Amino acid sequence: MLPFSRFEARTILKLSGPIVLAQLTQTLMYFVDTVMAGRYSAMDMAAIAVASGLWLPVVLTMQGLLLALTPIIAQFFGSKQTQHVSHFTLQGLYLGLLLAGVLFVVMLFADIPLAKLNMEPALRDTTLQYLYYVSFGLFPAAGYMVMRNLFEGLGNTKASMWIAFVGILVNIPANYVFIYGKLGMPALGGAGCGIATSLVFVAMFIAMLVYGWCSRSTRPYRQWPKTLWLSLQDQWQIIRIGTPIACSIFFEVTLFACIPLVIVHLGPIMVAGHQIAHNYSAIVFMLPLSLGLAATIRVGHLVGENNIQALKKSISTVIILSMVMSIATVIFTLLFRHQVATLYTTDAAVVALASSLLILAAIYQFSDAVQVVAACALRGMKITKPVFFITLISYWPIGFGLGAVLGLTDWVVEPMGAHGFWIGIIVGLTVAALALAVVLRKQLNRMEHEHLQVAAN
Repeated sequence: MLPFSRFEARTILKLSGPIVLAQLTQTLMYFVDTVMAGRYSAMDMAAIAVASGLWLPVVLTMQGLLLALTPIIAQFFGSKQTQHVSHFTLQGLYLGLLLAGVLFVVMLFADIPLAKLNMEPALRDTTLQYLYYVSFGLFPAAGYMVMRNLFEGLGNTKASMWIAFVGILVNIPANYVFIYGKLGMPALGGAGCGIATSLVFVAMFIAMLVYGWCSRSTRPYRQWPKTLWLSLQDQWQIIRIGTPIACSIFFEVTLFACIPLVIVHLGPIMVAGHQIAHNYSAIVFMLPLSLGLAATIRVGHLVGENNIQALKKSISTVIILSMVMSIATVIFTLLFRHQVATLYTTDAAVVALASSLLILAAIYQFSDAVQVVAACALRGMKITKPVFFITLISYWPIGFGLGAVLGLTDWVVEPMGAHGFWIGIIVGLTVAALALAVVLRKQLNRMEHEHLQVAAN
């Protein structure tokens, strides 16, 4: 039986609470963009949806790479090596701006993939305008991500929560001004969301800097970096830890993005039902994800302290918390799946399909919670390469591969459509959860063995 620590539970929940609110607020921003653009015209809402398919993977890739800063800074915090915090923050900022520059250039060629799609000229033009405007937000976004990882590495998760509130306060009026052409600005429709999003990242980055300058939590770390030059060795450490994280996020994002493309020939009802189940799952996934992000911070602190016993208690406690949370989510989903589906649509056929898919979405909550917590705990130890290979194999050859067999062929059963893909996702996530749990257990045993050897000597 896994040991449970009330102290670790309180610590994890204290860290994860603000993260949940920050994640929900960021999701609300995307919701606001879609609704306000949709009020302008259906074409502009469609442009936001198409542009997001290109923009979100770009942003999430950059975010995943820079997430390496959280465990690095967390371990320095745990070992009280304050002199390294400002140095790695500066190195992370250099890397983030460099990556933003590369991605900015890539975004300038967004017309190439869009030209391959059968799109109306007006829709393509609005999509390209949005991507052009929003690409300027990559640079302040990189700065914001670095500062957020700094605060979270230090155990201050409230910063990202408060700054997310700043973002939504800027997002709504900026959308209003640039979408509808207020205060002397031209009415840009959906493209105006791109300007608003860039301004949001500018505001959030500036707010992070102000918060960092005024916060007592950063006072011990306001030291001049040991060098202002680019350190290739330290840059490589960030890249080595962050690249598998970025790739793992990319695998998951593209997995769910590809399913609608391969079932689109089955009709709009099938695609709409899948999209409802996916959107709902993405929302409830924020709960175990927030526990996982908190686990990264806590594990990093305890690894830095070299407190192996507390580390084992912390990891087992967060796994138990995630399972309890999953049970609550499963019960809610099964009881209210019909009502959830009707929040998205009034089409009876889509509601019936989505309600049945939500049963499968409820089942996969357990595996999803374990795999994200285990992956984040390993991230806190700065172990990311095994996560890369496990997620790649579990999500694609197993999850998507089995889903394609069950959903589109009669090799095993009659083609199941979207249901087959969700069964594949359940199997893939279960494999990922088991494999990551094994890797995590082996790593804990190895660390405990090394700790005992050092103590014996």
